[in-house]
Amino acid sequence: MVHRPTTKESMAAAFAVGLAIVLIARWAEGPGERVSVALRATARWSFLLFWLASAGPALATLFGSRFLPLARRARDFGLAFASAHLAHLGVVAWIYFTSVDAPERSSLIFFGIAVFWTYLLAILSWNRLSAKLNPRVWRALRTLGVEYIAYAFWIDFAIHTLQGGVVNFIVYLPFVILAVAGPELRLAAALKRLSENRTVATWDALGRRSGHLSGGASARELEPQ
Repeated sequence: MVHRPTTKESMAAAFAVGLAIVLIARWAEGPGERVSVALRATARWSFLLFWLASAGPALATLFGSRFLPLARRARDFGLAFASAHLAHLGVVAWIYFTSVDAPERSSLIFFGIAVFWTYLLAILSWNRLSAKLNPRVWRALRTLGVEYIAYAFWIDFAIHTLQGGVVNFIVYLPFVILAVAGPELRLAAALKRLSENRTVATWDALGRRSGHLSGGASARELEPQ
């Protein structure tokens, strides 16, 4: 029987991979490239986990049961993303406190908001906390936070795609495609669920109406054969 990692194990493994990326960059790259390589690589690692967490349920809704295992582990992937992102934030902090040319304040605010959403959603993902929120409020917060994080990743990858020549373009293009595809998948899944809910509501209404008219005929009896 295949061992399924627990949430804590997934978080620990994700952080360990992020830390390993930083150490490998320090060992393999030259003095002028270590930090930038670690920064870019840890961002891409974090994004892969975020994409699985945010797109997995949509894939299951759109394409069926083959993606159910991915959808069921969406929370684990989300917390693993938050854990892995700590390694990336460590590199950002190193750059901010050691570099002569610190990042612009506007960039720090923009990406800082994404960090805020990352850890707010991670905290609220624990059932005891999310259960205290109105379900509609929780869905709204989750949607707003996920889409802002997705937008921040897209901006970051789009900028890097246009910098550094052909090699950089090839490296970042798949991540840009995934960053664009994620929101589209979530939107398509939401529209499909809305359509299905409306269909069910319509048949329920017809069932109630037919019951009054025919003394209890079900909606299914009204379906075309």
